[in-house]
Amino acid sequence: MTSCSIVFMRPYAQYCPIAKTAEIIGDRWSILILRDMLVGGHRFNDLARGLPGISRGLLSARLRDLQSAGLIARADTGYVLTDAGLDLKTVVFAMAEWGAKWAFPDPEPEDLDPDLLVWWMHGQIDQELARDSNVVIAINFTDCNAHYWLVIEPGDVSVCLTDPGLVVDVVLTSTLRTMYLVWLGRIEIGSALLAGDIELAGDPAIVSAFARSLRLSPVSGIVRAAAAMRST
Repeated sequence: MTSCSIVFMRPYAQYCPIAKTAEIIGDRWSILILRDMLVGGHRFNDLARGLPGISRGLLSARLRDLQSAGLIARADTGYVLTDAGLDLKTVVFAMAEWGAKWAFPDPEPEDLDPDLLVWWMHGQIDQELARDSNVVIAINFTDCNAHYWLVIEPGDVSVCLTDPGLVVDVVLTSTLRTMYLVWLGRIEIGSALLAGDIELAGDPAIVSAFARSLRLSPVSGIVRAAAAMRST
């Protein structure tokens, strides 16, 4: 990875490593941009889609700031993390640990975005599911009347907001809230399936393969650990 000297963005005028770090990553959206890049995002449009609350102009500005600070660099495919950026993984996931323990209550309706959840899910599907042929997953969220299609091909997973006109192999039906809780490790997917809170319909072999291929949120283990700690 490339590296360069760190440029501080907004000085606190304090000679302290915590203050200096906050000057670099403390701007609104910067941490979430780094979060998404640490789990594989690198193209501008992908980052924009994973951060629906940010304007494209502000995203461009934040990327320039992070590049000037030496945390990211331009590449042929978009942006890559430098050594300094990669080294922030421990910081970002430490924030996840603290947040899961102390600042992660039940979700409010405004916290739940179906477009964002499906976008996250698409990035965590094992593409080996489509090793032999393409697989199409239809997703229906019953509490917000939202419908999506995941088209899984060797080496690629696409999110369709309208019916792509392909044969559907698996239909996933759930409330948005339940799928969020499963995705983030608050509920085990097996428990949700047994309770009927999530339904998977289709060819049994493909349904079983899809359930195995869907890797949950990168912080789901942290959330589960925090919940277990609270329960004891």
